Amino acid sequence: MAAIRIALAAALVAAAAAGGCRKPRYDTSSPSAAIDAMARMVKDGRPELLPSMLFVEARDVTFPDGVTEASAIEDVKGKAGEMLAQLWRVSQKLRKRYPADVERELGKGGTWATRSGFGDVFNAVMADPFGWLDANRSRLEAEDLGDGTATFELDGKPVLGGTLSMRETDDGWRIALPVDLARSSGYFPDTREEWAVVAYMMIAVENALTDFEGELDGGKFRTLGEASERAGRLVAESAAAQALIFALMQQNDPSKPPAGGLEVEAGGVEVSVGADVPVEQGLGQAGDLMRRRAE
Repeated sequence: MAAIRIALAAALVAAAAAGGCRKPRYDTSSPSAAIDAMARMVKDGRPELLPSMLFVEARDVTFPDGVTEASAIEDVKGKAGEMLAQLWRVSQKLRKRYPADVERELGKGGTWATRSGFGDVFNAVMADPFGWLDANRSRLEAEDLGDGTATFELDGKPVLGGTLSMRETDDGWRIALPVDLARSSGYFPDTREEWAVVAYMMIAVENALTDFEGELDGGKFRTLGEASERAGRLVAESAAAQALIFALMQQNDPSKPPAGGLEVEAGGVEVSVGADVPVEQGLGQAGDLMRRRAE
């Protein structure tokens, strides 16, 4: 659950624009304006633009197939944007299909980020997936430090202990991920294949939401709770399989620092990957998750 919550939170502060539509212009000329822009994107029904507000510093690296790390990062952000667009579309259908259920869910207060338990979290996610940013805009602050960086604070306290900050770029101010810290954790993509798996994870979640939308359109669910439970299972199982493959790639790269174990539970399947788990066994577990997802 913690991994899913982190993934969702990370996705909500980042999404590249979907192709084919003209981007609305948002002011990101100051740290505070950039935060306002993210909140406005949600209010405008354009959450797919959120990953464009994420800055991930790329190394000056070109992979064997000619792709640079910078372009690989942009590809991941683009896929994240398309996934968030699909999540928005599905949530709007749920609001129209189960208005009373959604109203009751919103009446509980808080957002998915404050909930606990699989069902409760995904009820909140599907009822109002982007509500956290809108509800907490007044609590978010940024202070320009005058050197091209800015603090990023929630209730006057640095977010993630100050490791999450803002940076001025050629395109305006952006939320800056602590890349150096992330790389030292052992779970950060370094190779072309690892970036591709992260991109495919976004595609897998989008596909899961598309499958769910087809079931929703077919009238399969009686309540928001039933629908959210199904959506949550589809998303969790799709993401878990990709996360497991990624963890195994990292674990078996001798150049990586030890990343420790990874535990995944989805749809009744529990997978525990540690330093002593053979690659074949781990990939077999990932295959079980993907087969379960397809059933």
